[in-house]
Amino acid sequence: MVNSRQKGKRGEREFRDLLRAHGWTEARRGQQFAGGPDSPDVMGGPAGFHFEVKYGARNNIEKAMVQAMDDSAIADIPVVASRVTSRGKSGEWLLTIHAEDLLPLLRELETLRRTPDRKSTRLNSSHLVISYA
Repeated sequence: MVNSRQKGKRGEREFRDLLRAHGWTEARRGQQFAGGPDSPDVMGGPAGFHFEVKYGARNNIEKAMVQAMDDSAIADIPVVASRVTSRGKSGEWLLTIHAEDLLPLLRELETLRRTPDRKSTRLNSSHLVISYA
């Protein structure tokens, strides 16, 4: 049987590495001794976001989001980064964010993409899944 603490650490390291690969070179695992704004699972990523990382065969996303909301600073947007693992295989990383937090960011991105100086606003395409409760 796999130790859940070790599995959690592995997931946090993998998500940290994903952030680093996308330019957040200062990303690192957070303090794990207590929940709260000063101890997200992964820190040093995009400013203004609080990441709760879940890595396993059965990730309870709703419970993880409640934890992220409880632990995040008032000004931070709670995000659940999850990856399902099963029989030694891992799925893709998925990010869960409240629609009320995501939609203003998408509006801002859309506005930036319409600016004349597109060199500074080009982004890589990615998959986006939005679910509404």
